[in-house]
Amino acid sequence: MKRDDNAIIDDDVVKVGKEEEEEVKVDEALANIEGWIPKTKVGAKVKAKEISSLSEILDNGIKINESQIVDALVPGLEMELLLLGQSKGKFGGGKRRAFRQTQKKTKEGNKPKFSTVAVVGNKNGLVGVGFGKSRETVPAREKAVRQAKLNIIKIARGCGSWQCGCRKPHTLPFEVKGKCGSVLVALKPAPKGAGLVAESEIAKILKMAGVIDVWSKVRGKTKTRANLIKACFEALKKTASTHVLLSNKEKIGIVEGEHKTIEPAEVVEVKNE
Repeated sequence: MKRDDNAIIDDDVVKVGKEEEEEVKVDEALANIEGWIPKTKVGAKVKAKEISSLSEILDNGIKINESQIVDALVPGLEMELLLLGQSKGKFGGGKRRAFRQTQKKTKEGNKPKFSTVAVVGNKNGLVGVGFGKSRETVPAREKAVRQAKLNIIKIARGCGSWQCGCRKPHTLPFEVKGKCGSVLVALKPAPKGAGLVAESEIAKILKMAGVIDVWSKVRGKTKTRANLIKACFEALKKTASTHVLLSNKEKIGIVEGEHKTIEPAEVVEVKNE
């Protein structure tokens, strides 16, 4: 059977390699930027290339209202869905999944909704977390990714561990804490080689942010993953908002935002009992 060049090929049927998938994602992002019509003044400046760096926006406290701004200024942005829900299983032991399903009882019947959490980052000092909810999974994922891009922040990294002292931005500069509901997350600097000693979803956020080594401690009802994720994101915000003396910055080697040389992170999962 001959192949028709004009035929439409289903993306789900054709299997491609990782490199080809990355090229397709880059092409889609470029096409999205080319057809983008800015609706804000900041978006118009980015489109006209008057603003060439995301730091110019974040340092001045300007709110990002268009996700295409992040796409244009951070071309190598990566995305991952966090495991928020759980599939059905015997005795409540279903496998964890990215979508959490809830239902509303009405006279017409059950009306299901799907919610998910997305994390975006360049693994080099930029990270964002967003929540999305819809009646279908695909719109929920798109909302979460778009919201994560709008919530993107810069974090500060350094070598705050007294056991290391290498002055390289492989961990956090100091201990930070974040709270949401009853969940309290504490992130502590760790020496080189420790890896991400944290809960699996927290480790994914830290990896996207470019943190290689960290120790963590969580308290409260950590089974509520939404509060756990929010508490971790609040803790990361404090790395850049906390005032540090200039002399201490040089001792610890604090770097805010992007840095040139970054090593891959080693994840060490910690199971909550």
